[in-house]
Amino acid sequence: MQRNSPLMASKFLVIALGVTCVLESFGKATVHQEILQLENSNDTRLKYPTQFTQNIVPKPIHSHNDYWRDVPLLTAISFGVQSVEADVGLFNGTLFVGHEQAALTKDRTLDSLYIQPLLQILEKQNPKNAFTVNATQPNGVFDTASDVSLQLLVDIKTDGVEALPFILKAFEPLRKAGYLTTFANGTLTKSAVTVIGTGNSPLEQVKALSPRDYFFDAPLTQLTDPSLNTTWDPSLSPIASTDYETAVGWNGIGNISDSQIANITKFVQDAHDRGIKARFWDTPGWPIHARENVWRVLAENGADWLNADDLEAASNF
Repeated sequence: MQRNSPLMASKFLVIALGVTCVLESFGKATVHQEILQLENSNDTRLKYPTQFTQNIVPKPIHSHNDYWRDVPLLTAISFGVQSVEADVGLFNGTLFVGHEQAALTKDRTLDSLYIQPLLQILEKQNPKNAFTVNATQPNGVFDTASDVSLQLLVDIKTDGVEALPFILKAFEPLRKAGYLTTFANGTLTKSAVTVIGTGNSPLEQVKALSPRDYFFDAPLTQLTDPSLNTTWDPSLSPIASTDYETAVGWNGIGNISDSQIANITKFVQDAHDRGIKARFWDTPGWPIHARENVWRVLAENGADWLNADDLEAASNF
């Protein structure tokens, strides 16, 4: 009997491989194969209008100096961050975003970094079609929790009285679309974006706004101070903030003292008694274990917002 030559063996191998491929193509389809085929197709069943933030879970995290991110606003949203902060300065009639004048550029404005991107996102989240024709409340940015309002803190770095009219005008596109939380005729109506002034935002001018869709970041440690002559409530201040180092001071290493815990609980309770959420800024950023110790103590004692520079770490906390 003649032995098979190497050439003949190669032919048998090619035939065998071909048969295997044919058998696999006509074999039982698995769910994974079906998923892969559908994902690689243009099947409209896999697409829906509000999927821009699909599967993102919103979290009570505040993105400190959000404009420092590689992609401001969008990076925060990708981690489920519910609050972002933009430092704003008025120069020659334009609102620029940056921590100091040396960091400003002509392209980095409040409009380009925050207002226009928010408009684009909210247009995706609020499609106009036969299913939404009778909708009365706009969706927020998060697909998994459309009732969550994104908080935007505007930290005015230049003269607040001068800048405020320009800021109010800048938000007109969002206002016109009905996307701004508003207090009018004694009623607070929450919407997709809640704008809160901080930094040099002028308290008396904000109090005088009617209707009001630009709110005020209240002083967390002074909510009971009668000399401020202000009734602090969510219609004026949905949030109250303070410098953590000044108000508490524990660096996250060793044990926190009873008096430091008492400060946290007192200030948080002062805010909660008024229906206001509490935030401590300038919390330690390093060492990492100290930072997380501070976050843990604040969360356990009622602080509502986790003030963060490292958004990935905060979102996984």
